[in-house]
Amino acid sequence: MGITIPAMVNHTASLNHPDASTMVNHTASPNHPAASTGCHSQDDCNGTPKEFQAVAPVYDWSPDVQGIILGSINYGIFLTTIPTGYVAGVFGAKRVVGAGLFISSVMTLFTPVAAGTGLTLLIAIRVLQGIAQIMVLTGQYSVWVKWAPPMERSQLVTIATSGFPLGIFIVFATGGVLCQNIGWPYVFYISGGIGCVYCLLWFSLVYDNPVNHPFISNGEKAYIICALAQQNSSPSWYLPIKPMITSLPLWAILVSHFCEFWFLNILMTFIPTYINFIFQANLRMSGILSALPPIFGFVSTILGGLLADFLLSRKILRLATIRKLFTAIGSIVPSLHMVSLHWVRSSPSTAVTFLVLSSVFNSFSASGSFVNFLDIAPRYTSFIKGLSEILANIGGAISVTTTGFFLSQDSELGWRNIFLLSAAIKIFGLIIYLIFGKADIQDWAKEQSATRL
Repeated sequence: MGITIPAMVNHTASLNHPDASTMVNHTASPNHPAASTGCHSQDDCNGTPKEFQAVAPVYDWSPDVQGIILGSINYGIFLTTIPTGYVAGVFGAKRVVGAGLFISSVMTLFTPVAAGTGLTLLIAIRVLQGIAQIMVLTGQYSVWVKWAPPMERSQLVTIATSGFPLGIFIVFATGGVLCQNIGWPYVFYISGGIGCVYCLLWFSLVYDNPVNHPFISNGEKAYIICALAQQNSSPSWYLPIKPMITSLPLWAILVSHFCEFWFLNILMTFIPTYINFIFQANLRMSGILSALPPIFGFVSTILGGLLADFLLSRKILRLATIRKLFTAIGSIVPSLHMVSLHWVRSSPSTAVTFLVLSSVFNSFSASGSFVNFLDIAPRYTSFIKGLSEILANIGGAISVTTTGFFLSQDSELGWRNIFLLSAAIKIFGLIIYLIFGKADIQDWAKEQSATRL
């Protein structure tokens, strides 16, 4: 929704009525070519075919209301995160993740209708969509417990999770063009339709474990089973609750996830708004510029996973050192770039370069603390992932809502304050992780120490 917000908001209307809406033409009129697109000249608006001109509603949402709307996708995570991880770990991820994909896709299709109906319904739809996405994000790790050999874990998980920045890149790159040419509702219609089609592929091709897969070779099946047999990774109905609560390595991961996702949600959610405000770019150009950080982040996520597994397989570094090193790189460098954005905003090329570099180095955390729970407690991966998603989404909800509040107070200095606060929180999470983080299987995660929930 980050790419559509600039097109959904009436920037010239009064903010006294935050849920009012009007109908405007998203393509420029002959007399005012820059009125609704943000173009600075007639040349900026050229290339929009007349037959694609469309009317779409805009809404008088203040910055703090926009922050609530964007953050509402994180509001419902408390209801399903832990149950999803627990159920997926016991019954398998195929059904849980598939159901989440389908519900999220349907909610995406209904978003334009909900926005036209009112804020309450829109926020409710966003909350349901967030719950469904948590089912996907949490449940998928149950697949890796049964499919990813330890020596290839970073590589496989980062390849899979690299789909997150890749998807953002595609939406940002095409969303601006769609918003400007045929209207923002089509971003949701097309995305939701693709999601529904993908659900069919998921249920047809994905299997919970290699034993039941009909197409995998016997050699590969034996290799995976043998590699995973060396660790206690079978999910269980029993949870060692008390040892989990007192486990400092587990808390280090959870705190790190909170701080990382505080930063990441701002980076991914508000890039289009930031570019639109600072550079006054039109919707098409805003989408293209916003797409650059996630596509470079996609590439570096995969390369980071390959590098982490290379260092581990060649025994160049210990696993704990790799996790902490990659987390440090993914925290310090992006924080420096983020803080610097306020002072380079007069140079669009430099600011975009800093956003790209921030996304590139931030992706190193995908091979650090993001996958560390697979190392310390493979038997309880889905449950712990559920816990981490709670804190991660609390961080996401607070950060996005706080960003909206800062921007409503001061639209220019607000960005500086947002960047400084985000960098400070990210560094705090890194310090906690460096001090208490571990990479060996914890005693409470071994089969003999499990106690009844």
